[in-house]
Amino acid sequence: MASAVTPATGKARTRSGGAAVPLDDTDRRVLNLMQGSFPLHPRPYEAVASEAQTTEAEILQRVQRLLDERIIRQVTPIYDTRAFGYGSMLVAAKVDPEHPWRAATIVNSHPGVSHNYLRNHDFNMWFTIAVEEDSKLGLQGTLDLLQELTGAESIRQLPTLKLFKIRMDLEMEGDSRSLASKVEAVEPAPTERVDYDERDVAVVQATQGDLPVVSEPYAPAAARLGMTVEALLEHMASMRERTLLRRVAAILFHRRAGFSANGMGVWKVPEERIAELGPRMAAFRGISHCYQRPTYPDWPYQIFTMAHGRSTQECDGILDAIEEEMGCIEARSTLYSSTEFKKVRLLYFTDAFRRWEQEHAA
Repeated sequence: MASAVTPATGKARTRSGGAAVPLDDTDRRVLNLMQGSFPLHPRPYEAVASEAQTTEAEILQRVQRLLDERIIRQVTPIYDTRAFGYGSMLVAAKVDPEHPWRAATIVNSHPGVSHNYLRNHDFNMWFTIAVEEDSKLGLQGTLDLLQELTGAESIRQLPTLKLFKIRMDLEMEGDSRSLASKVEAVEPAPTERVDYDERDVAVVQATQGDLPVVSEPYAPAAARLGMTVEALLEHMASMRERTLLRRVAAILFHRRAGFSANGMGVWKVPEERIAELGPRMAAFRGISHCYQRPTYPDWPYQIFTMAHGRSTQECDGILDAIEEEMGCIEARSTLYSSTEFKKVRLLYFTDAFRRWEQEHAA
């Protein structure tokens, strides 16, 4: 069983209760609905109940139980890092393979690091990092400092050149075949900064983090902002239209929900076909993230796909189905994670970024 690392100490921490928890059909239906899109509605659980053909009280009880049993990690708005002007990228680092948690503790201390995994590759630490628009260090300076602090032999920058898909929905009701099946291809998503104002920032600060499991979960944030619930929801809907808000959704603990494996499938394809193949790869149900990223002399892979399954065999099946469907793959590799060092949702417009730079950049 994999172990995680606590950011405070860097010591290995065993996954407590990490095994999959039995779920009934209604649980799985509710989890699919909650992941897909939690409504911008004064009583969103009532709307979910209508879709699930049950009552609001039943949905509230189930969601609270799923939170208590650590199947749902949180119900939260998901804001777009790039739309708010944050600089961000995926980073692969080559750290001491005998003591990777030492480097992980340092990397995890940065508030812009939301995901950090140990993977089966010479570049063994893979993390995502974001910095604020007015960061004094900037993204490059932050990575240079992290390399110095961790003693990493090498850090490879893998920014998003084109975003084909980012939607973390675990298919709870389907089987292996459904995960390896296609849905409709999607257009590449925008990755540019969007204009926003102080009211947008205030809404983010009031709503980010865990929404309460109550009939009117948006009401506390509206009260803090001095707005009606209807006005807050209208503003959040406008933020969604402007791509500042991606959606509101339930985020799951993958392993507890039965998805114990995630494989990062990386692909070398004909350069002239990237724009065509990216959306087609993203269309597979078992793929949560799909990007075009830069290549290096020893790293020829242009397209990255993240597959999630109940086993490594299921992940392999998803990636095999993609390879068979595409028909023009020049090279493919799969990197599996063995340790989850950090996985959190990024918090925006806080003092944490400035404090980290003041503490570490001196």
